Amino acid sequence: MPFSLRVVSVEASLFEGDADFVLATGGEGELGILPGHAPLLTTLAPGPLRFDAQGKREEIFVGGGFMEVLPDRVTVLADVAERAEDISVERAEQSRKEIQDRLSAARELTAQEKLDMEAALAMAEARLRVARMRRGG
Repeated sequence: MPFSLRVVSVEASLFEGDADFVLATGGEGELGILPGHAPLLTTLAPGPLRFDAQGKREEIFVGGGFMEVLPDRVTVLADVAERAEDISVERAEQSRKEIQDRLSAARELTAQEKLDMEAALAMAEARLRVARMRRGG
């Protein structure tokens, strides 16, 4: 028996419907959710959100946020989210490289600036991994 899944970001609703399984990257590692799962609220780390809906595997890049799990529904509130098939590998690679170059070239960063740039780099790398996985490479 499927459960209701809703995936939204600040910019858009990316999915709303029934799902049989969700795999997410939580703050403490990967989480697999099946119907009837115990209630839980967790942070999400940048990475893929995979789910099975109507016999088809779907994948969305999530750049952080929260996931609420109840026995009959799962809600993902993403800071940033993008369907895997909409991510250009070339643009994702270029973005990752630009952030990495800025981080390498920066001489005097405050601790907070360095943390912010490292977080942006981690998000760019996770986005690139999702794009590459989607394309089988």
